[in-house]
Amino acid sequence: MENKVYYGEYSLKHWIDLMLKKNIILPDYQRHFVWKEDAVRDFVKALKNKQFIPPVTIGALNIDNKLQNLILDGQQRLTSILLAYLDLFPERDEYNNPINQIANENDDDDDEQLDIIEWTFKTYIEEKNEGRNGHYHKLNLTDIDNDFLNNTFLGFSYLVPANTTDAAQQKYYSTVFRNINIKGEKLLVQESRKSLYFLDSSLAQFFDPDFSKTLTINNIKIDFVRYLSLLSQYYKDNRANNVAKYYGRKLEEYYEEYIYSVAGENNSNMFNDFTEMFPDKNYNPRYEQLKQSIKYLEINTFPSIIDADMYLFGLIYETVFNDKRINKAKKNELKQKIENKISIYKDDYSHKKTPSALKHLRSRLEDSINIYKCYAV
Repeated sequence: MENKVYYGEYSLKHWIDLMLKKNIILPDYQRHFVWKEDAVRDFVKALKNKQFIPPVTIGALNIDNKLQNLILDGQQRLTSILLAYLDLFPERDEYNNPINQIANENDDDDDEQLDIIEWTFKTYIEEKNEGRNGHYHKLNLTDIDNDFLNNTFLGFSYLVPANTTDAAQQKYYSTVFRNINIKGEKLLVQESRKSLYFLDSSLAQFFDPDFSKTLTINNIKIDFVRYLSLLSQYYKDNRANNVAKYYGRKLEEYYEEYIYSVAGENNSNMFNDFTEMFPDKNYNPRYEQLKQSIKYLEINTFPSIIDADMYLFGLIYETVFNDKRINKAKKNELKQKIENKISIYKDDYSHKKTPSALKHLRSRLEDSINIYKCYAV
């Protein structure tokens, strides 16, 4: 059996019904709503003027003999149709999440970022089902009547993968999602990564555990995958010299290579074998130990990537990779040694100005591990 694609069109009213009845759903890795009010108004205007609108892409996913229809491309369009029908728009300030993005390598905000809110149409449906009032204001659109909704159509492509095994379907849709250009909007790093986690959905919490969301640099979430990948190569080589070699200006490719390696998509000689370290994917006990260590060391918010790296590289290495515990009795001594090293780095103009340089990153990684090594039991 080959992969199949079917084509057709539905009325706007039918699309609305499909969303509200959960007959089409957003996969976990889909992005949040990024369109602004003007974009919604322009989209409705284009529909009224019978202009060309790219079709929506839906994918059939069969998990445990239960069929789900995933929205792979077109979330912004479908959400705009629903908002126009409801004549509502989410209050950006109310759904804003300041740690929704991840801290970059250089303690700055030069990375091109989208103005996103932590809201999807699923949020609205959940609020209604739970009897909660959401935070919205009126769009005050006119002429959104039954005639318009019943007699205006939006096309679709419906994908049916050939293979019905969970892993094969997830691999297929992960690839499809990453190859789709959503209205020309650039995906945020974490949005693109989530489609990779879908290669093996059971590992989503390994790459992005809930407790890591509390670890921030100036209120921006740390990049947990960054620590896992760099430490994984260090663990395999037992030295920092070659960590991320040849990836200096393309570290995101390095992190993705690690994710592919762990998810079993591509074997990589750069990193340690995930299945050997965590038979049956049983990483939870070590993650729980890491979570508890973070708690008793009282480290959550860091003023810079230098501070975060010095506190986290060695801690993650000893608890997650070496399956050890940190000596609680020497907490203050440990933290003082880390703070002393941080001060040395920050007094170095080159290090403070470009902490992302591989030579500086490797120094922090090795020094942090060497410090924690003396306090691991």
